Amino acid sequence: MPANFDLMGLALKCACPQNEILYDDKGMPSVMVRLPKKTYKELGLGSSTAVHPAWIVNGTEVDEIYISKFQNIIHGGRAYSLPGQDPANTLDFDQARAACEAKGAGWHLMTAMEWGAIANMCKAAGTMPYGNNDFGKDSRESGYYASPSMARDGSARIQRVATGTGPLTWSHDRTPGGIWDLNGNVWEWQGGMRTVKGELQIFANNNAADKSKSQGASSGEWKAISGSSGALLTPDGNGTTSGSIKMAYVSSHCQYSTTMSGQSTDGRNCSFESVDCDSSIGADAKLLLQAIGMLKYDSTAGAYEGDWFYFNNGEAERCFYRGGNWGDGAGAGVFFSGGHDPRSHVSANIGFRSAFVKLPSA
Repeated sequence: MPANFDLMGLALKCACPQNEILYDDKGMPSVMVRLPKKTYKELGLGSSTAVHPAWIVNGTEVDEIYISKFQNIIHGGRAYSLPGQDPANTLDFDQARAACEAKGAGWHLMTAMEWGAIANMCKAAGTMPYGNNDFGKDSRESGYYASPSMARDGSARIQRVATGTGPLTWSHDRTPGGIWDLNGNVWEWQGGMRTVKGELQIFANNNAADKSKSQGASSGEWKAISGSSGALLTPDGNGTTSGSIKMAYVSSHCQYSTTMSGQSTDGRNCSFESVDCDSSIGADAKLLLQAIGMLKYDSTAGAYEGDWFYFNNGEAERCFYRGGNWGDGAGAGVFFSGGHDPRSHVSANIGFRSAFVKLPSA
């Protein structure tokens, strides 16, 4: 038997074959869920057999990505995915990103592209997860509570709960081997997506998984999206890039358009299901929006279970978090989006999740 035989990892693989214990460059473990490469078709996004962009990094397809099984804690300035913990909170976007990137090459703050892939995966499989969105339980369940991990509020209600302590319905695939707490508990900061005065900007494919590509406010990696073709554009810096996708506010909901209307520095909100596009947005651009979980694919009423959508189309920069928190009720879920706060925002109900990808060789 090899001296480095990993009995802990073997035990985990026996119980949950898609789970692995990955070690950072300090030899510290995190429990991760391996997600093999998927196409748009496999994720329920039409008939295309092209690989979903979450599995394309720096122009090269990767065979797998690893997502933290649990919302992360921070120890020694580094992010870790461990069960039964009070998830990290009260940290801003850049602090969350730094805790992930400190772990070594390939480690990163979970990206919007990865989140979108998982959300669509759950939708296609009929396993959109429940979670702590109703003070210790899911608003659709009674009798199932997770273990509290912080003091109760002034009304004696549970707030944050310990990672992975809910029922199987809180797993992304409804199995013990799934990703836990994607619905509720704490909102999760997302890498690689923002708005600038309502113009939606992303990183190419899943390039936000590479920490060498800056996600600073002035980084040249940020790209606007062509409404007609879905191609990435160099933004003009003012949110007014010609032909780019903008988050207009029309008839009390977000409508993607290449022209702005209803712009305001106040936060806007609507149901995810009501978000749509005008005629300036072409099919390929719609597919990209769907790939990142920012536009519905299924038009069936109620298909997205009441998930809510927040955005701001007037401020200079707004970053995104996803999933919902312990008090969001039916508005929480894998298609919940919160894009109305700056990268400097902190709150006891905002945390994060790290991910890992073996970066392609240059």
